[in-house]
Amino acid sequence: MTTPLAGSAFDSLRLDAVPDQETLRRAYELPGEAAVRKQMTELTEQTRRLIGCSPLVFIASADAEGHCDVSPRGGPAGFVAVLDERTVAIPDATGNKRLDTLQNVIATGWAGLLFVIPGRTTTLRVNGRACVSTRPDLLSQLTAVGKPPASALVLGIEEVYPHCPKSLLRSAAWKPEQWLPADAQPASAEVMLAQLRMPELTIADIEQAEADSLKYRYA
Repeated sequence: MTTPLAGSAFDSLRLDAVPDQETLRRAYELPGEAAVRKQMTELTEQTRRLIGCSPLVFIASADAEGHCDVSPRGGPAGFVAVLDERTVAIPDATGNKRLDTLQNVIATGWAGLLFVIPGRTTTLRVNGRACVSTRPDLLSQLTAVGKPPASALVLGIEEVYPHCPKSLLRSAAWKPEQWLPADAQPASAEVMLAQLRMPELTIADIEQAEADSLKYRYA
């Protein structure tokens, strides 16, 4: 019989968590030479082409206290602009206006990107210094999402490398025949209703709000 945990599972598990990097490294073999050599500080022709094929990028950031966040950005393939071999710019399309990512970048000056291409197992990781720009001459170039954005996240590349495809292969992310049926998961409106904790709202209200958001605030 297991002993009930006091508080959350995390509170219990962190008591004997790995204490330092040296202890962690002892649990693994050293990375292969290719895994180390593939990291570069600038884009090649091939990695520029990968960014140009990607309609989806995930942005990792953290605030000044270290609280982390990952947020997706999407648009037509190539919506992320390559300004030069060391710089990319991501237009900020209309969203929920929380500005979590942009505020984190302003606070710390850093971000990490993961570019994804639907149907392909190749992904690209790009990390580096970051800033938020509202310069009109830059924003006027970033119209792939429908109009010049209010701002753009600009990242100065310090690390760029293709990521191992094993996670996408293991997940069968691009194999519809292995996807769970749609009714195996709660609908988007159900999840949102539970998160809002507003008894006066119904699923129909949330569904209508989602439909309006897509119809009137897509770009």
